[in-house]
Amino acid sequence: MSKILIIDDEKAIRYSLKDIIEYEGHTVSEAEDGLSGLKMITENDYDIVFCDIKMPKMDGI
Repeated sequence: MSKILIIDDEKAIRYSLKDIIEYEGHTVSEAEDGLSGLKMITENDYDIVFCDIKMPKMDGI
């Protein structure tokens, strides 16, 4: 299955997406802001990244 990263500053959205995606059998990692997400992307290989557009520190654009 796929390895997926969710980058979103809202914990409820991350948890909801994670539950749905893991239920389908995929592996999910989470980041709470753009800087953390960028660091994770440089250290790991992901098949898909879901990224919020407006976040503190660094946004998704």
